[in-house]
Amino acid sequence: MKLDLKIQPLSSWITAKQEPLLIAGPCSAETEEQLVATAHLLANTGRVSALRAGIWKPRTRPGEFEGIGSIGLEWLKRAKAETGLPTAVEVATGKHVEEALKAGVDIFWVGARSTVNPFTVQEIADALQGVDIPVMVKNPVNPDLSLWIGALERINRAGITKLAAIHRGFSSFEKTAFRNEPMWDLAINLKTHAPELPIICDPSHISGNRELIPYVSQKAMDLDMQGLMIESHIDPSVAWTDAKQQLTPSALSDLIDRLTLRKANVVNVEVKDKLADLRSQIDKLDDLVIQKLAERMKIVEQIGNYKKDNGITILQVNRWDEILQKRTNYAKALNLSPEFTEKLLELIHGESIRKQTEIMNKGQNEAPVQEKLTHA
Repeated sequence: MKLDLKIQPLSSWITAKQEPLLIAGPCSAETEEQLVATAHLLANTGRVSALRAGIWKPRTRPGEFEGIGSIGLEWLKRAKAETGLPTAVEVATGKHVEEALKAGVDIFWVGARSTVNPFTVQEIADALQGVDIPVMVKNPVNPDLSLWIGALERINRAGITKLAAIHRGFSSFEKTAFRNEPMWDLAINLKTHAPELPIICDPSHISGNRELIPYVSQKAMDLDMQGLMIESHIDPSVAWTDAKQQLTPSALSDLIDRLTLRKANVVNVEVKDKLADLRSQIDKLDDLVIQKLAERMKIVEQIGNYKKDNGITILQVNRWDEILQKRTNYAKALNLSPEFTEKLLELIHGESIRKQTEIMNKGQNEAPVQEKLTHA
């Protein structure tokens, strides 16, 4: 289902100095000297299109540094005046919006902890009524596409048409190398719902450490995301927040130099024809896969009816374990990853269980009605 968002093109409200579009700056504005010095170094790279800085910082526990507060907005004004870089800050309340607007901040973003709460998003949206300013919405902390979409819709309905999404990864119970799991499929799903919506990637919060930032940045470019937001500090070793995931401006410039940029649109006719031929082959195979799945489900229905007639339970764990082991081994021999195969089999198995459950329950809800008619 396509989203009904009224959006202006990204190029209408921010100009990329070079490809890719880059928004950079310290996780937190700590001192005036730190912020302004970092801004100058970033501007001197010739790559940064906007200066980001955390003014108000939502922290997990009380007593941690929660941002320098409103005074930092004055530092941003100075940084902008001296470097010419537009400024961007996170806003989490209506008061933040009012203060940032008064200070002349150019771009707002809604943070992941705010996106997760519709009441908070609506408060921000209400404060933005009648204002013409770009707003970027980070994905919620938890992997919930509906919350992300809902936040974008609320901001858009407030009249904000300079709108973008920020993919910063999702909290996961399983701990991996990433601070926040990328879950790229959710960002791709959002793009499917809103093709015109720009998506900017935040490799800093996905990675949690500077070593992974180049990998995540390249992946984002390969998935045709429209830009990057990367945290940069004049001296990350002494940063007050998120020291491990910040880069020096020079390291950031080197990272951008090493990125391979590819185009979504194919111009070369020969390449376009070859892709069209390969995609045609995929289309035929996809049709065949769906046809075979439909045939499989017909047999599942027969099994469901047979189980019902003979008083056999739907779920038989031994049979499922056998399927999982045999199919996974077979798929591995065909160079399919075990993770993909297991997910696919779980989806098919889940649909099989649903169909058999439907068959088992068929007619049970009708019996009481029939009984009432009999005794009427």
